[in-house]
Amino acid sequence: MSTMLEVAKKAGVSKATVSRVLSGKGYVGEATKELVYQAIKETGYRPNLLARNLATNTSQCIGLVVTNTLYNGSYFSEILSQAAKKLEDNGRQLILMDGKHSADEEREAIEFLLDLQCDAIIIYPRFLSTDAMDEIIEQHKQPIMVVNRKLRKHQSHCICCDHKGASFKATTQLIARGHRDIAFITGSMDSPTAIERFSGYKEALSAAGIALNERLVAPGKWTPASGFAAAELLLGSGFSFSAIVASNDDMAVGAMKKLNERGVSVPEDVSVIGFDDIPTAPFLSPSLASVKDPVSDMMGEVINRLISMLDGGYLSRDNVFTSELLVRDSVGDGPHIR
Repeated sequence: MSTMLEVAKKAGVSKATVSRVLSGKGYVGEATKELVYQAIKETGYRPNLLARNLATNTSQCIGLVVTNTLYNGSYFSEILSQAAKKLEDNGRQLILMDGKHSADEEREAIEFLLDLQCDAIIIYPRFLSTDAMDEIIEQHKQPIMVVNRKLRKHQSHCICCDHKGASFKATTQLIARGHRDIAFITGSMDSPTAIERFSGYKEALSAAGIALNERLVAPGKWTPASGFAAAELLLGSGFSFSAIVASNDDMAVGAMKKLNERGVSVPEDVSVIGFDDIPTAPFLSPSLASVKDPVSDMMGEVINRLISMLDGGYLSRDNVFTSELLVRDSVGDGPHIR
């Protein structure tokens, strides 16, 4: 492996000059820079990135921490894709770090990225509390943005969706179409998103004067299989229902399969609404109604805020995004309208 000294000898300059070219600090003439770059190419020299990052206090890299339980599915894929594209547009690299299965492991992932001298960190938390994230932001000079969670102290450091409001809107749409007996499939209830979506459903029922029937609430784990099992549980509950709100599209798809197997027609017998608007939702038969989070806009705002923090710019407190309800063929009129 070649060294910086070999590059310097090849270019006919001092080692200090090579260092200035690589770090971008200090004046070096264009002709000399070209000699150094040519010598680097010919010698195959690869600088120690960590050492360079420590010396320059910048890496042009942004870290993203996401627990691996969220890796499956189109929602995470869109988050990752949008983050990578928008950072590329800003001349920066994305480094993905696994937050694994606990708050301690999420914190360790953040610390690892900070040790790599990442210029900034994006956290999509599953386990860390809001107080813990506020504390992390206070303890580090690198800008940190939190996605999908509201913070108490550092509101300008978080971007989130109104999941409760979106679930309220979806449930209210069914009520307006004549449905009263509306079932709900939860997500994993250790997830803030699942808790908010369930809360929106309950609030919509209450606002319409409809009592909550606990037997029409079935647990899910975000997967099609759990949606399938939840629908089976609902069908065996002994209570009739004319609609299902599922906390994500994957579970909605699983529920629709179970309904179909039992001869229950969608939407003639039971209407179904999901969340996340997976790419296949419009192409299912019937096409699946879904709530679409503005992931592209959210990640764009996250990146813009990080860049603004790095440049010392102003940050607004407008950090809550509104989802869009896409009504498709899986929603029909309820028995109170037919």
